[in-house]
Amino acid sequence: MTNQKNTQHLSQELASFAANLQFSDIPSDVIGRSEDLLVDWFGSAIAGKGSRPVEIITHFARNMGGFSATNSGPSEILISRNTTSPFLASMANAAASHVAEQDDVHNGSVFHPATVVFPPVLACAQAIGASGEDLLVAAVAGYEVGIRIGEFLGRSHYKIFHTTGTAGTIAAAAAVGKLLKLTPEQMLHAFGSAGTQSAGLWEFLRDAADSKQLHTAHAASTGLMSAYIAQAGFTGAQHILEGKQGIAAGMSSDSDPSKLVDRLGSRWALAETSFKYYASCRHTHPAADALLQVMLAHKLNPNEIAKVETLVHQGAIDVLGPVTDPATVHQSKFSMGTVLALVAQYQFAGLQEFDQHFHDDAICAFRERVTMTLDPEVDGAYPQRWIGKVKVFLNNGQVLEGRVDEPKGDPGNTLSRAEITDKAMRLAAFSGGATSTEMSNAIDLLWNIRKQAKIGPLLPCN
Repeated sequence: MTNQKNTQHLSQELASFAANLQFSDIPSDVIGRSEDLLVDWFGSAIAGKGSRPVEIITHFARNMGGFSATNSGPSEILISRNTTSPFLASMANAAASHVAEQDDVHNGSVFHPATVVFPPVLACAQAIGASGEDLLVAAVAGYEVGIRIGEFLGRSHYKIFHTTGTAGTIAAAAAVGKLLKLTPEQMLHAFGSAGTQSAGLWEFLRDAADSKQLHTAHAASTGLMSAYIAQAGFTGAQHILEGKQGIAAGMSSDSDPSKLVDRLGSRWALAETSFKYYASCRHTHPAADALLQVMLAHKLNPNEIAKVETLVHQGAIDVLGPVTDPATVHQSKFSMGTVLALVAQYQFAGLQEFDQHFHDDAICAFRERVTMTLDPEVDGAYPQRWIGKVKVFLNNGQVLEGRVDEPKGDPGNTLSRAEITDKAMRLAAFSGGATSTEMSNAIDLLWNIRKQAKIGPLLPCN
């Protein structure tokens, strides 16, 4: 562990970067990418409507907001069409956007930025009347901070902690702090307050518990609160990241403080973020793409396959390994066997496939024929690269191999704006969270967000 005197400038440099970032500092392609990520997030948020854990958190937020027959507060809860305080809106919208497992992911940090950055940014922007440019700059600040903290915490952190819940608190604080025009000193205090509340453990997967939605709801709202109270003079730890009793000390054994300021202002980590093509944990996607590649190339049907061996990194084993007999739709999205079974049967693993077929006899039988094996090459490349490798054993004794170096949705194999729009429309249609016309209007607005002088509601309110 490097001592505080030598690392003090790193936290301050990161906070200063977030506080001082301007629209003109950000390359136009990065701004464009932030718009892509915003539209992609919006689809995931609408997809949360009807999910039991999301509805529980939303109901809680509405009750805590003192709802009556009329709306109260400046910030919208997307799935209920009510308005409330920024704190409660960010909580509800963050929960909603993480349940469909379609929100974005940054490979190197193993972090889902959108679900903890855009909910508090939207809620705050609506509350203070910020412009579209202000919103995008704040989002970039949140992405850059959160991704670097995830990278800083390393692989040992992710083995136990859900990075989106931990680094996500500070990402949210950075984003909202930028909207509130915090000084660099205030921003550092916001980091300290957010970081001391960082939380999120993977144990919930073993029980099919609802905690994943709580992780994002807590991170987004806590980060927002930390920025607001820093603006009012509340102080936070100055070494919350790398201090002797800070986040890394308690949550990591392989932290690398240099990651916190890695090429700030020249390397735009936001642009490295991947979209999720399948509605499942990202750790399943590389193998799913590799299996589909083999099946399409050899015109196979699932009944011809005796077993599938996926060659994976340790992170996949850590997260997916505990899920052996998924009891719920959400838990099945963390089952390598279920995801590959759906892809084998339907050539896709989307919301509809999971909802209607995750417990089908044929899917469960195929699931039992899928194994995970640690592969040195795949593990060595992770987390910067998520390589997909499979061995497909056929009933006739033949063994076929598949490999994908960039899964669908990665920056080198990304989604087009038309594909992002189509994805958002599908998510809304599945959940019933918005009509086709409502979604089209909202998406058109979001594609042109930088032109908005003042951020208003995205959907008609009740």
